[in-house]
Amino acid sequence: MSYTVARIEDIPEITDGREPWRPVRHHLGIKAFGVNVWTGKAAGDRLINEHDEADGPDEELYLVLRGRARFELGDEQLDAPAGTLVFVQPETRRTAFAEEPDTSLLALGGRRGGVYDPGGWELWAPVNPLYRDGEYAKAAEQGRLIADANPDYWVPAYNVACCEALAGRPTEALAYLRRAVEKADQPREYAKGDSDLDSLRDDPAFKELIGTS
Repeated sequence: MSYTVARIEDIPEITDGREPWRPVRHHLGIKAFGVNVWTGKAAGDRLINEHDEADGPDEELYLVLRGRARFELGDEQLDAPAGTLVFVQPETRRTAFAEEPDTSLLALGGRRGGVYDPGGWELWAPVNPLYRDGEYAKAAEQGRLIADANPDYWVPAYNVACCEALAGRPTEALAYLRRAVEKADQPREYAKGDSDLDSLRDDPAFKELIGTS
């Protein structure tokens, strides 16, 4: 028999420069579905960033654990006290805000009609502020440590490739991009239109790797 137990408060919060959250999936080693907890410390704090899952397509289920949340779902608003379940289809734009201090929201996600891919996006979160500030070389340096320590995940390797390309280091960028595409199909598709990788597009090695002419 094998199981893991953790209290939400024991999982350290992380942030990518937007809303802080607790990486439940990574902490417990879950690979079948995504699950995280988001907490708004004060009323008015954004709980989840505005997004949809149309590119996934992932279905998401939200459970208000405590406090009260206000969801914005497309053009509609929903008041959600503790105990409320909100199931959102992939194409629906969504965000949520805390209406009371210390409001916590559990978010679960999984792929509709396919296998869930734990890309490891949460591992990249502490590096994202450097990327957003244009500190690409520093982001790549820190990102390499994460990617090298977590070779089963493609997102850190892909993001390192982007930062290396933006920092003008094509050899390193191609090496990490190769690692990413060897782990999953998504990074190859993302790379075809990702402007972060524009400096590599004329490189024959990039064309061969991504499958473009």
